[in-house]
Amino acid sequence: MKTKFTFALVLAAMLPLFAADEPQRPHITGLSHIALNVHDLEKSRAFYKDFLGYGEPYSLFYTNGTVHLTFIKINDRQSIELFPETQTNSDRLNHIAIETDDAEAMRVYLASRGVKVPETTPKGRIGNLNFNIHDPDGHTVEIVQYMPDGWTVREKGKFMSDARISTHLKHVGIIVTNLTTSLKFYHGLLGFQETWRGSHNTNQLSWVNLKVPDGGDYVELMLYKELPPPDKRGGAHHMSLEVTDVEEAKASLEARPAFTDYSHPLQIQTGVNRKRQMNLYDPDGTRVELMEPKTVDGIPAPSSTAPFPAN
Repeated sequence: MKTKFTFALVLAAMLPLFAADEPQRPHITGLSHIALNVHDLEKSRAFYKDFLGYGEPYSLFYTNGTVHLTFIKINDRQSIELFPETQTNSDRLNHIAIETDDAEAMRVYLASRGVKVPETTPKGRIGNLNFNIHDPDGHTVEIVQYMPDGWTVREKGKFMSDARISTHLKHVGIIVTNLTTSLKFYHGLLGFQETWRGSHNTNQLSWVNLKVPDGGDYVELMLYKELPPPDKRGGAHHMSLEVTDVEEAKASLEARPAFTDYSHPLQIQTGVNRKRQMNLYDPDGTRVELMEPKTVDGIPAPSSTAPFPAN
């Protein structure tokens, strides 16, 4: 009995050492970008560059000279990637991307948790370390680490006009059909923290906001019982650009020459989260939400207690 008891004590003492040896998740500091499939690249360029005021620092090309994707720069760490579509009437969302300070450590950590990852962490064509994983709804989530010799750092401080309608991608919205599995992925695996739940009514939950563990950006889970058709997801698959004053943003947009080519009304409203916002739509119908950082009265909106849509 004494031998068994002694062994149990030794084993208990060693357990923290085993846990410490397990790969730990590195920091996730923010949203890197949202990538969209676009039907007409030139029309999309006109919307994001001429209307919203963003620069286009670089593009990647196929061997035949056609554009594979182009980058629309929001700030030195965030962008919008535009991919010419390969199929009409497809989902406009190509992928979302989150920034980490150690992509290789993230790859090792995810592999230890049973996530399918590449055997090594590759360096992409613009010189950053990156690889893709998939969430429970099949969304591609790119893991990115900006490298000192990459194009992102190379263009630091460039291609950022004062005409930019916003300087910060605050959140991206993605459709999910099972909140439980999505929370296991974004919260349990990646460490995102829930900050707020919202709903249009008391009968059904509509959104859950999950903040990156080491920054202020967040992913908004748009809750659906069933997926809308691929070409009808642009209102839910969206991006939110932070603006200090949405009325000033509206006036700025109306004064731009490109406004004459914009066909949607500019309407300011107060959302369920009690923040003033205004929805824009790119040529493919993807929603670009301009939203103020604070509520209209400074009081946080209460989180919804409505149930998730029943499957």
